[in-house]
Amino acid sequence: MRLALYQPDIAGNTGTIIRLCACFGVAIDIIEPCGFPFSDKQLKRSSMDYAARADVTRRINFENFADAMNRGGHRIILLTSKGDTRLPDTEFRADDVLLLGSEGAGVPDDVHDRAALCVRIPMQVEFRSLNIAVAAGIALNEALRQTGQYPA
Repeated sequence: MRLALYQPDIAGNTGTIIRLCACFGVAIDIIEPCGFPFSDKQLKRSSMDYAARADVTRRINFENFADAMNRGGHRIILLTSKGDTRLPDTEFRADDVLLLGSEGAGVPDDVHDRAALCVRIPMQVEFRSLNIAVAAGIALNEALRQTGQYPA
C-alpha cells in the first residue's frame, strides 16, 4: 500500500499525512511541484519527528510518478469528490496507491483519466469535501483494514 499527494498546497496537511504514513508504515509519494518550500516550518511542525521515519519519495512530476507505479505493478486509486465508486464499495488490493489531489485544485482531467478507480468518501449532500489529511486517514484505514496490512 502507498499513498501519494498530487502537487500539495498546504505544508501543514502534507506534514500531517507524512506523519500518518509513518505511523502505519505506508510509503508516500509527493508529486511536485508543491505549493510551499519542502523545508517549510509548517511541514516540519506537523510531521514532527515522525518524518525521519517515513518512507517519502519526491517525484518531479506526474509522469515520473505514474511510470514508477506502472513498473511496480501498482493500481492508482484516486480519491475525489467526483468519484463514481463509494469508499465502502471499493475492493482494495495490497499494492494499491491512494492518490489525493491538491487542496485547491484537485487533479487535472488527464490525471483523473489515468486512475484505475475514482473513489469518493460518502458524506452529507450539502458539503463539498473533507480536509485532505482527514480524507487520507479515512481511506487509508479502510484500505489497510481490507488488505490486512495494519502494523502488528
